[in-house]
Amino acid sequence: MLGRAGAAVPAVPVPTPAAPRLGAPFFLLLGVLGALLPALGYGWGWALWPLALGLAAWERRPWGLAAAALAGALAFGSLQTVQSRPDPLQPWLGAQVTLRGDWDGQFLTLRDPPARVALSPRPSERRGAVTVSGRLLPPRSRSVPGGFDQAAWLRSQGGLFTLAPTAVLAGAQVQSSQPSGWAKGAVQGWFESGWQSLSPRAEALLRGAELGDRSDLNELQLDSGVTVRDAFQRSGLTHLLALSGQHVTLLVGALTLLLTRLPLPAWARYAGPALFLLAYLGMVVNTSPSVVRAGLTGLLGLTALWLGRGRLDPPSLVALVAAGLLVAYPLWLVTPGFQLSFLAVGGLLLLPRVLARLPAAWTRPGPPLWLTGSLAVTLLAQAATLPLVAGSFGGVPLSSLPANLLAGPLMALLIPLGFLAGVLGPLGAVLKWPLEALSAALLWLAETFGRWPLLPWGAVGPAGYLAYGLAALAGGLWLLGRIRPPAALATALACILLTALPPRLSPPRQLVFLDVGQGDSTLIQTPELRVLVDGGGTPRGDYDLSRTTVPALHSLGVHALDVVVATHSDSDHIEGLAGVLRAMPVGELWIGHHDPDSSSLADLLAVAEQRGVPVREVRRGDVAQAGRLRLDVLWPQGRVWSTEPNENSVALRLTASGGEGQSFRAALLGDLPAPLEHSLGLGQVDLLKAPHHGSRHSTSAELLQETGAPHAVVSVGFNTFGHPSREVQERLKAAGVRTWRTDTQGTVVWPLP
Repeated sequence: MLGRAGAAVPAVPVPTPAAPRLGAPFFLLLGVLGALLPALGYGWGWALWPLALGLAAWERRPWGLAAAALAGALAFGSLQTVQSRPDPLQPWLGAQVTLRGDWDGQFLTLRDPPARVALSPRPSERRGAVTVSGRLLPPRSRSVPGGFDQAAWLRSQGGLFTLAPTAVLAGAQVQSSQPSGWAKGAVQGWFESGWQSLSPRAEALLRGAELGDRSDLNELQLDSGVTVRDAFQRSGLTHLLALSGQHVTLLVGALTLLLTRLPLPAWARYAGPALFLLAYLGMVVNTSPSVVRAGLTGLLGLTALWLGRGRLDPPSLVALVAAGLLVAYPLWLVTPGFQLSFLAVGGLLLLPRVLARLPAAWTRPGPPLWLTGSLAVTLLAQAATLPLVAGSFGGVPLSSLPANLLAGPLMALLIPLGFLAGVLGPLGAVLKWPLEALSAALLWLAETFGRWPLLPWGAVGPAGYLAYGLAALAGGLWLLGRIRPPAALATALACILLTALPPRLSPPRQLVFLDVGQGDSTLIQTPELRVLVDGGGTPRGDYDLSRTTVPALHSLGVHALDVVVATHSDSDHIEGLAGVLRAMPVGELWIGHHDPDSSSLADLLAVAEQRGVPVREVRRGDVAQAGRLRLDVLWPQGRVWSTEPNENSVALRLTASGGEGQSFRAALLGDLPAPLEHSLGLGQVDLLKAPHHGSRHSTSAELLQETGAPHAVVSVGFNTFGHPSREVQERLKAAGVRTWRTDTQGTVVWPLP
């Protein structure tokens, strides 16, 4: 390098930050993880104990293992306490009940007996004392590949000092309600009054970002027809909807900036934000891993500065907070929210080392540092959470980087202004126009970038985690200066190519009956043809079944469908199909007779039009054939149709041919009633999907005799219709048919030749 006078000036290397010495928080966290992981079924967690011993010896910390043992004992004891609590609602499961309790917007807390309950659908009341009636049901465990484990999630909402919800009140109807009388509810209600003048979308966005209440975001739709939640997920902006460290940092930063402008003593500049965080966590927001982690981290850091202890070591601070949270909420360890939150923070802790390894021209003060820092923050957080995001959401958003760079400045304005409007309460209407403009801009970004394609992904297996681990190891060695950038990049590219290999040498050929509760959804999966017949639905609930069906399809390696069949207009069959059409490419939509009175069918056809999916009204004699697979339409026929939707069901016969003359036939008859079963001419089949969920009006003895099916599948969930009926069960048993039920056995997978 040459100076102004032409003299050579030696380049000054940017010093690489020294590796911090391991302190007590690391050993505490290792002890907690070493105790919890094996107890939760992850046997490899025992390896953390010798790791703790080795690190204690390496760091010459003889008390390190003792600290790990003490923390592990506390965490294990907390886990046993949480898991051993009796369920006071067990005697009433399955019964129609009326409950009285306090509704906090997420769960109903009962006083007698002391318990918590989830409500479906959610009441329109935000919070308060309510009387609600419905049927008390046990929560559903994961019964579809990649599906949502409601039971595990509800268990994780309890902790050492908090009861876990143990039941779901289905068909919840509010009988009476009154405003909340408890302090936190009153504070949240005051905040919400500051946003009441906003549009529903802006109000829901602020409620999620400021209070952690995202319930409305799952239902509100954008102009393109997708929900706000789906748009943010597909654009890689989901973390903006979760109350997290970014939101807390913006609020604390704005408050600190204000206090520095006031003539206050130095200690007040730290005490003020610390007290604010304490009140914010206790009185304003709903409890979640991300906001509690961010709040406690900030609170401890500010308190240390307030007391004159200086800046705490960030890795040790994060480890201490993680260990403390897992002692109080041990089941948070297996929740995506906790994992994503701490993995992202772990990635961000590498930021100083990354900046130190970059060329000096990229990190000069001013715009270069701002741009490089923003890019590095986004990439580090995404790299740290990559396997979890890919496996949990079925794909990696390709638009995540530009979307986050543009959304960051909007959030930096929206969060403080939204909080100020909440503090002002009814007077917050004076900020309506800037809040509307910022919210609209953020929603437009999510909707626009949400149209970008996803890099499809399925469940991440051992090979995927191995590839990710090797790439992360190469990156770590580069940061430590042990290997050169080309070697690290080559290793990462090789690992990417490894994950691009097909998970199986021979693609699956199978018939999958998904457990969607009281509804139908069947996948025909072969290399030549992928067909989804129905998508489930919740006529008396507010849960979109595509949130179960789409992850299941991704987990099975299906990221596009050749045909989607809506057998008839009943919502328990087709309500979930609209979300499927939005989530992946579909070649063609088959329907039977058009039912002008069905809102579910109208919604599905509207989505098909938006997505450019051709709609075909099929009739008897229509055939789809690809390779060794043939799909025959047996019903409906001609122009004759009924006002009864079940009688218009699309009935299909699947024929799969194998080698050496091997053949397999299955019948999928929707909800077709018995009088029409005899008009199909099914002939012999190997597998019968019992029509109408095993209703006594279907699956006649004549049908069983005609088909001679040795196996039958009943797609059914908890219901008040008596499905499958005792008569049908007796007919199946008398005919020697082995029955497979999705309510007791979960998803049924049948191999095809």
